[in-house]
Amino acid sequence: MNSLLKCRRPLSSSLTSLSLQRLSTTLHYVFEEKKEGTSFIHPTAIVHPNAVIGQGVSVGPLCTIGPSAKLGNGCQMHPSSHIFGNTELGSHCVLMTGAVVGDDLPGHTVIGCNNIIGHHAVVGIKCQDMKYKLGDECFLDVGDNNEIREFTSIHRSSKSRDRTLSDQVIGDNNLIMGSCHIAHDCKIGNNNIFANSTLLAGHVIVEDYVHTGGATVVHQFCYISSFSFIGGGSVVSQDVPKYMMVSGDRAELRGLNFEGLRRCGFQVTEIKSLKTAYRKIFMPSNTNSMGFDERLYEVEHNEDLGSVPAVCSMLQSIRDSFTENRRGICKFRQWSSS
Repeated sequence: MNSLLKCRRPLSSSLTSLSLQRLSTTLHYVFEEKKEGTSFIHPTAIVHPNAVIGQGVSVGPLCTIGPSAKLGNGCQMHPSSHIFGNTELGSHCVLMTGAVVGDDLPGHTVIGCNNIIGHHAVVGIKCQDMKYKLGDECFLDVGDNNEIREFTSIHRSSKSRDRTLSDQVIGDNNLIMGSCHIAHDCKIGNNNIFANSTLLAGHVIVEDYVHTGGATVVHQFCYISSFSFIGGGSVVSQDVPKYMMVSGDRAELRGLNFEGLRRCGFQVTEIKSLKTAYRKIFMPSNTNSMGFDERLYEVEHNEDLGSVPAVCSMLQSIRDSFTENRRGICKFRQWSSS
């Protein structure tokens, strides 16, 4: 028995060494041939002959590329990542291990350039809307330079009428952290940061430079305006106006997003004007003197505040939330400034 064990140890060691050597060789070829502008496809990958593969593409072990897929130049597919359906990737996109992009459904998934799809993220699959009927076209359009982290799920639209040629479901330069969910028919702008486990229900609109804390939940059809901040663990059931900070269950207005405004380059005078306008609208010295609409009107026609573009944008954002089919703004407390 001892002699048999002695024989087995060198064999096991040799196999391990051989496996590591093959892995090292494979990785070497992936990066070396990519530099030379030629594509590398691992022998264990399944690539349909009708798929369109750009130059310098690296396809790792056990990957799958369907017949209608198009990969731009310099894309990288890490082991066990998959592309299905009518799916197009722009140049220099990276699919990490286990990522799935696209679905075998009518419609398409279009991913722009320089996007990272994280480990086991699922992007461009069938929505979870019970009204969706198999055979309907559904779409997902993603811009450039987005980082979509591990275990995130992003669905396609629920109906073809919700797609317009000028709209992208997700814009550019967004950081979508781990385990986030973006449901059907959402419209996401640019330069947003969604912290871990941010959950957007269907038909949510997020403008630009929005920052959510972890475990944020947003109700269907809510509108999250630019430069706003949502505190961690919040449940947002109504609109968040421009420049504002909300938190809580259900989320309430907590003031202006001063830190976000400073980071985005707003001038001190602009922030001061926004602060004055906010206090006049939401923190009046005498709560019995005027109603909410009257206070809005007063700020709009204020000689100093009414001429500040940032203040005008905030007021318009508030008024838009009370138009037809909108949910109104998050609740605010009738605090006194005195």
